[in-house]
Amino acid sequence: MQNAKKDFDKEAAAWDEVPARVKLADDVARAVREAVALAPSMDVLDFGCGTGLLTLRLQPHVGSVTGLDSSPGMLARLEEKVAELGIGNVRTALVDVSRGEAVPGRYDLIVSSMVLHHVEDVPGLLARLRPALAPGGSICLADLDSEHGLFHDDATGVMHDGFERAELRAMLEAAGFADVRDTTAATVTKPGADKVVRDFTVFLLTARAG
Repeated sequence: MQNAKKDFDKEAAAWDEVPARVKLADDVARAVREAVALAPSMDVLDFGCGTGLLTLRLQPHVGSVTGLDSSPGMLARLEEKVAELGIGNVRTALVDVSRGEAVPGRYDLIVSSMVLHHVEDVPGLLARLRPALAPGGSICLADLDSEHGLFHDDATGVMHDGFERAELRAMLEAAGFADVRDTTAATVTKPGADKVVRDFTVFLLTARAG
C-alpha cells in the first residue's frame, strides 16, 4: 500500500482501453441489477464514478444517475461520452469527500465500484453517504476481497489490500445500514504485481437504509 494520492486525471483518456476494466464494469452492473430492483423512478449516485463505466451501464434502467468523483479529468471524459451518446439523464458532480465536501442530494440507490480501497477512512465515508440515501434506499459497494497487495502493479493511492466482507459488513451496520448481504460480483484473472497470473475476486455488498 502507498499513501500518496493517485493522479487519476492523467489516466482518464486511456482508462476505458483496458478490457479487464470494462469487463469488470459489466460484471458489477449485472450484480447490481440482480441485487436491487432498478426502476425508472430511481435517482442513483455512482460514487467515485471515474469515466462512467458503471454509470452508463445502469443509466438505461433508472430515472437518473449522478456521477460523483474528485477527478476533473475523469468527469470530463464521462461528460464527453454522455454528449457523444446523447444521454439526457446523467449528470456529474465534482466533490472530494476526503476534504470534507458534502455529498449533494438524496438518492434511491448509491453504487460504488473499486473505490473503497482508495479511501483511508472507510467508516467516515460510510457515515457521510448514509444521509444521502433516501428512506428505503439501498447501497451497493463493489471492491476487492482481501488480497496480499498483488492486485495493483502501481500501488500509489491504495489504502487497503481489499477487505474482509465481515469487517465491511460491521462498518455498514455501525453507520446505520441494515440488511447487509454479500455476493461475488466478479473474478478478475490477471498477473499480480509479482507477475504471477492469479484470480482476484470482487464482492458486492448490498445494504438498505436502516
